[in-house]
Amino acid sequence: MKKAILAIQHLFAMFGATVLVPILTGFDPSVALVSAGLGTLIFHLVTKGMVPVFLGSSFAFIPVIITVKELYNGDLAYAQGGIIVAGMIYILMSLIVKTVGIEKVKKYFPAQVTGPMIVVIGLNLIPVAFGMASGNFIVAIATLSTALLITLFAKGFIKQLSILIAVATGYILSLSLGLIDTNIIKEASWVMVPNFTLPKFDIGAIAIIAPVVLAVFMEHIGDVTTNGAVVGKDFIKNPGLNRTLIGDGLATIVGGFIGGPANTTYGENTGVLAITKNYDPSILRITAVFAITLGCISKVGIVLRTIPTPVMGGISLMLFSMIAIIGVKTVKNSDIEFKASNLITMGSILIIGFGTNYLQGKGISIGIPVTETVKITGLSLAAIVGIVLNRVLNRNSI
Repeated sequence: MKKAILAIQHLFAMFGATVLVPILTGFDPSVALVSAGLGTLIFHLVTKGMVPVFLGSSFAFIPVIITVKELYNGDLAYAQGGIIVAGMIYILMSLIVKTVGIEKVKKYFPAQVTGPMIVVIGLNLIPVAFGMASGNFIVAIATLSTALLITLFAKGFIKQLSILIAVATGYILSLSLGLIDTNIIKEASWVMVPNFTLPKFDIGAIAIIAPVVLAVFMEHIGDVTTNGAVVGKDFIKNPGLNRTLIGDGLATIVGGFIGGPANTTYGENTGVLAITKNYDPSILRITAVFAITLGCISKVGIVLRTIPTPVMGGISLMLFSMIAIIGVKTVKNSDIEFKASNLITMGSILIIGFGTNYLQGKGISIGIPVTETVKITGLSLAAIVGIVLNRVLNRNSI
């Protein structure tokens, strides 16, 4: 019973962010819950059940999923194909880490590369969030204010639930304003099979989505390191970074195959570990089973799909801003030198990441051609250019 209660806490911590990604991109939230649960169980199997983490929907892939969705007339199956290949790249990187060692690989992903890429992810999404909020600014502001107040002033586990409480507040306000049709919730059955969908593969979609792995590689290392610091163990050494990368990659591949977003290790659940001081990995596996079960309850899925867009817009304004701030902190808290080569690298990533997306909105497409209609642009192009440019300009220190 104690483990079940602790698992429910972890379920609450991951729930808001895990369902937010599919709601923003168009994937089925119920499938995302099942994907997160299966991905977590696979991760624990690969890492010998040693690492107490939960894997949920990745925010880093949101902009490229939306791009592919627009390019392929709303068909998210092509995004699934790109997500699967991204998972395969994770596995390839695990083999490289195993072969050459983590220190040599990390030199290609320093703060002057990863920090600006994270900033690009966050700031490119803020206009999307604002557009969602514009449907009803009263609801959006109420949702955003609730999230900010809890984040700034709450303590302990309540702080971990800021997203969930804020969305619930916005939902209740929307109900009172008559913005939600409750009849479809009443008419829904209790049990259902989630709307699983098969992937489609196209080189254009793959080229847009797969390079994002380069932007989140260091995030994975940071999450595993932080988790180990909380628990008091070095998971980079045992079970090994190569195993955690394989686990993350396989979880993402499974998500892509069944119709869910890419998965990633969740800092929210590491925060719960720090609060509860209970580091038993089996509790996270129970949480995974709960997530799968929740994904098969029809009324839960319907409720998630009836969340008004302004509610998600309000909470997204905070979350996407926080992503950008994390990118700034990545640079600030590192020991990088602010010399010309690093400044050029950071500036190039920011200019390419923002500039190409801005120009694309004006009808001007700049990028690496993949097919007649698809180019590598935005974050993916910024990631590739940043890594290569840093390697060239700082070749003497690598």
